[in-house]
Amino acid sequence: MTRCFVSAAVSAIALQGCIASLAQEPSDPVLASIESVEEQVVAWRRDIHQNPELGNREFRTSKIVADHLRSLGMEVRTEIAVTGVLGVLKGGKPGPTIALRADMDALPMKELTGLPFASTVTAEYGFSKNVPVAHSCGHDAHTAMLLGAASVLSQYKDDIEGTILFVFQPAEEGPPPGETGGASRMLAEGLFEEYSPEAMFALHVEPGPVGQLFTRPDGFLAGATVVNIKVMGEGTHAARPWMGTDLLSLSADIIKAMSVISARRFNVLEEPAVITLAHMEAGTRSNILPPEATISGTLRTYSLERLSFIKSEIERSVEALATMYDADGEVSYGDPTPPTINNAALLRRVTPALEAAAGPPGLDVDSTPRPAAEDFSFFALEIPSVYVILGSTPNWTGYENAVANHSPQFDIDEDVLQVGVRTHVFLALDYLSDLSALRAS
Repeated sequence: MTRCFVSAAVSAIALQGCIASLAQEPSDPVLASIESVEEQVVAWRRDIHQNPELGNREFRTSKIVADHLRSLGMEVRTEIAVTGVLGVLKGGKPGPTIALRADMDALPMKELTGLPFASTVTAEYGFSKNVPVAHSCGHDAHTAMLLGAASVLSQYKDDIEGTILFVFQPAEEGPPPGETGGASRMLAEGLFEEYSPEAMFALHVEPGPVGQLFTRPDGFLAGATVVNIKVMGEGTHAARPWMGTDLLSLSADIIKAMSVISARRFNVLEEPAVITLAHMEAGTRSNILPPEATISGTLRTYSLERLSFIKSEIERSVEALATMYDADGEVSYGDPTPPTINNAALLRRVTPALEAAAGPPGLDVDSTPRPAAEDFSFFALEIPSVYVILGSTPNWTGYENAVANHSPQFDIDEDVLQVGVRTHVFLALDYLSDLSALRAS
């Protein structure tokens, strides 16, 4: 039987080949365990998909999760950040603690997939009573995959050298208006007070070749920050603009200045960034220059340093342009989500496990940064982490034809569910044990 020892003494190339060979062994009991839960994982995914719940309202989903983790003999905490669940699997041997995370919430939108298990659920959201709800981002798959991984890993409890935390997070898409939630609230409510992980992992289904894994060191997913700009001056008749302040022209100059910042004020080849002003309000009718105008948009950056620099450039530009128009300008920010930053050293350590989990579709370890934001970033700020994208498009022909997350037609090829289970399991076993010791022929 192949033997490989996960230690610093083994070269990355040798370890990679060893794990990859183990992943292909037909007698591998870990792979057999993963295959044995496939039917249940598909059933969980379809059930959760058909019964989606919005952020901070995942009561049914969290009960399914908690009940299953308890059935596996785990210590379970519930009601963290309203509906969050933490399962604790203590290995039979001493060692470090790691965490695996899945998000559980759906989106306030109508599903148009035509699936036999499509959602017809409606729910209260904000001031609306009957908003359609759908799992149009794949969190149903994430929840099902981590439940499957929990089932498999619990079978090897006695051999695991350390502790695995299974984090089922609510409200990744954001809590209802007026509420707090998500990863930051779980941390604030003491998610890791008793068990402090030294590494954390998560994955997300997205458009891409079925089963291919994508990641990269450092900034992988963008941070998102709302920018609000308010300009104030003297209102006047539009026929006498010299008697007041032309705030619309000022606003136009501010919008143009943002393009200069994003294209000229930093090296876009070194690290990308997006500044988009997407909403503007000014005036009430065509013959009145208003005394106030507001502009708002989004900032997308891949490091906190770049975010700080762009903020300072925005503030400097607004102040200078407002002075030129004899107006006042204010800049404020809201709803900040940090960039999701993969720990480079940790990624190098677990790359062989990711390559083994991906199998023939492969692992892209230098993937293009994604402009979407993810509140897993709050975990990654505190704990060395690796976040992975899992290609999942049914009948894949290319990105130009792939349905994106948050589309009413979004769906996954269910073959990726086993890849996701495999990814969680291989990451955990690679980090906490000698894989070959658990894979006796």
